[in-house]
Amino acid sequence: MADATPQSAQTRAPREQWTGQIGFIIAAIGSAVGLGNIWRFPGVAYENGGGAFLIPYLVALLTAGIPILFLDYAIGHRFRGSAPTAFRRLGGRTGRGLESLGWFQVAIAFVIGLYYTVVIAWAVSYFVFSFDLRWGDDAVGFFTADYLRVSEPGFSLDFVPGVLIPLVLVWIVTIIVLAGGVAKGLQRANTWALPVLLVAFLALVVRALFLDGAAEGLNALFTPDFAALADPNVWIAAYSQIFFSLSIAFGIMITYASYRRRRSNLTGPGLVVAFANSSFEILAGIGVFATLGYFAFQQGVAVDELDRLTGVGLSFMTFPAIVSQMPGGALFGCLFFGSLALAGFTSLVSVLQVVSAAVQEKFGLSVRAAAVSVGGVSAVLSIFGFSTTTGLLALDVVDQWANNVGIVASAVITTILLMWVLRRGPELRDHLNAISTFKVGRSWIFLVSVLVPIVLGYMLISRIITLIVEGYSGLPAWYLTLFGWGAVLVIVVIAVVATLLPWRRSPDDFRPWPELPVHYAKERGS
Repeated sequence: MADATPQSAQTRAPREQWTGQIGFIIAAIGSAVGLGNIWRFPGVAYENGGGAFLIPYLVALLTAGIPILFLDYAIGHRFRGSAPTAFRRLGGRTGRGLESLGWFQVAIAFVIGLYYTVVIAWAVSYFVFSFDLRWGDDAVGFFTADYLRVSEPGFSLDFVPGVLIPLVLVWIVTIIVLAGGVAKGLQRANTWALPVLLVAFLALVVRALFLDGAAEGLNALFTPDFAALADPNVWIAAYSQIFFSLSIAFGIMITYASYRRRRSNLTGPGLVVAFANSSFEILAGIGVFATLGYFAFQQGVAVDELDRLTGVGLSFMTFPAIVSQMPGGALFGCLFFGSLALAGFTSLVSVLQVVSAAVQEKFGLSVRAAAVSVGGVSAVLSIFGFSTTTGLLALDVVDQWANNVGIVASAVITTILLMWVLRRGPELRDHLNAISTFKVGRSWIFLVSVLVPIVLGYMLISRIITLIVEGYSGLPAWYLTLFGWGAVLVIVVIAVVATLLPWRRSPDDFRPWPELPVHYAKERGS
């Protein structure tokens, strides 16, 4: 069956492609496996029913994570572009309006890239610090006072050299990878980084399992509390974890799928990516809680008496304290922080590829020019915003709003517009089924059009109410307004302005492949 793209479109430069299915799967897993797998899942599972949490977690994976992943794949692959390009082509008569949704997702990725890079820089620093256990006996004080030099909420230009230098290095490597393009940049980087990450983390887990108290740590994590399943918040936590872990609903998988060949199986690899990501999360849970069990044993307390079991606190305060007490701690620290840096980096390049691809297509730039432009601007903003004494607080607040408001809103808006307003569910379902081995049916449309908007809509509304009523982390209201709601405003402004700018080459001269029943074309008004 021939490619149905119009002749005028065929004169354009060929679209970049992954070298094959394996290359795509490796890159997609690299995107999904990130910081949250290591520092978020174990604590979330522990706090929400332990072993019983795996039940709502699996339900959330099957009813929301995989369906939205397939939706992203279908959009990107059928309409062959970055998020703005794909949404514009999908929109038909409303193409320009829907393009703004694509730019909304790009803007989210842009903002996340600014601070995500900083955490990787911290991990690189702590990888070096692990050789001589530089944090000493006060891991908390070292991180906040000696390393980050955290000051009061505000905006400072007092740069911290220990953050600035590795941050610059991370940005240089990131720009080089993006400039290499899809096959020679992103795929090649993931091809070496993902195996190294897996080997290093497996070594860490094996070492942790032989520590004194490891069994108590695993019991604390996996002992099921089935009574917790009656709490709706536990189920919301499961959907939240799956949603943030799979790199869905903010342009990454739309962009990645657009680089697949026309005749490409989408759903089979999607299942591999989803379950590989979840498998790594469970592996991370084993490694983290075996180590926490050792820490509790050394302190002579129960695991439930420990503090800082998730996020930045777990990684840069609790784990260094554990490493200081552990036989062969230097090696363990290198493995942990090296794994953290690699997991973060493979996700970072996917986040920034969303932005680079969109800019490349909108303004007709080469791969290298787009990478340098996006990377250069991002690096400057990242350095000025997050490598100073106020960087930690700004990072924490922007992350909360970008993820819990920005990404969730993007998912809710996308599913409602595509499935209810434009009614494109059957077309996207049939596209998946026309080229994939694992078929989806009406149940997929129900999940994407009904269950996902309800669950994520509840998450979004409840989180917004909490942020407005209770604030966040005891920070001043003016600070949360500036860096929290201000980040959301910046995302919206970028989406509007980018949509209004003219295209270097119109993306509208396009016809999807494969050809589907005539009524789909009539619904688009084509």
